[in-house]
Amino acid sequence: MDVTDNRRDWLAQQFEGHRTHLRAVALRMLGSPTEADDAVQEAWLRLSRSTTSEIDNLGGWLTTVVGRVCLDMLRSRKSRREEPIADDSHEHLPDTAPDPEHEAVMADSVGLALLVVLETLAPDERLAFVLHDLFGVSFEEIAPIVGRNEAAARQLASRARRRVRGASPNTEVPDPERQREIVEAFLAASREGDLNRLLGLLDPAVVMRADATVVRRPHADLTEEVRGAEAVAGAFVGRAYGVLIALIDGVPGGVWLSPGGRPLSAFAFTVRNDKIVGIDLLGDPERMRQLDIVVLNG
Repeated sequence: MDVTDNRRDWLAQQFEGHRTHLRAVALRMLGSPTEADDAVQEAWLRLSRSTTSEIDNLGGWLTTVVGRVCLDMLRSRKSRREEPIADDSHEHLPDTAPDPEHEAVMADSVGLALLVVLETLAPDERLAFVLHDLFGVSFEEIAPIVGRNEAAARQLASRARRRVRGASPNTEVPDPERQREIVEAFLAASREGDLNRLLGLLDPAVVMRADATVVRRPHADLTEEVRGAEAVAGAFVGRAYGVLIALIDGVPGGVWLSPGGRPLSAFAFTVRNDKIVGIDLLGDPERMRQLDIVVLNG
């Protein structure tokens, strides 16, 4: 194996560590799993042709590249509608064969209602909103992607945010900042054992689902499915100790970490009309590896 092969293998390994995050970004930008895969593959091709010694922050560099690729794809939609172009080159992403179950979970996690509203935004607004509000990218990094200064990038996101918040109630689009407030309030009420506050945050028909890994854990005392506000609130009273606020595939939720900082469980919340309508407790190691988890400060 020569130096070139060694470099490519090393790049493939590094890229693999960022691929789930990049696909989550592209999926929210484009709304199409196929196009999202195309955008991520383009990022891989650009990385494989780049001088990596000049890249200080690989994750940030790749997110910027995917953002630019998605922005170009969104802008092209305004002038024409066409089928995705087949990639006849024989350069492929490492281990990119799609897993059908993962694809379905990722598509569902975006939320059809949010995608409907995002489709109404101008490409620059959509990029600024998705990168900043859903993935925490700074406006300083977003500005060069859209070709504007930092203040203008901030205005793009602000306009997009107002459009999302002003969407028809029928679309049931959650405001990410509001969802975070609701999740934080729920976890705090759980830790404090405040049953009435928990009930106030839950929809009467809320459903909590836990995967087999979570159910089998010692002292879990959980079943795979719990329905109704009283039953779900009762299951959470005094139990959220150590759960941190995090973005789970870009959506505010919670995560429980091992002493070494490895995510052991994810708490994915579905919020509609300021009420929690669904909670998914995830602990399966393979499923956890597929999630894009970003622990938030504060």
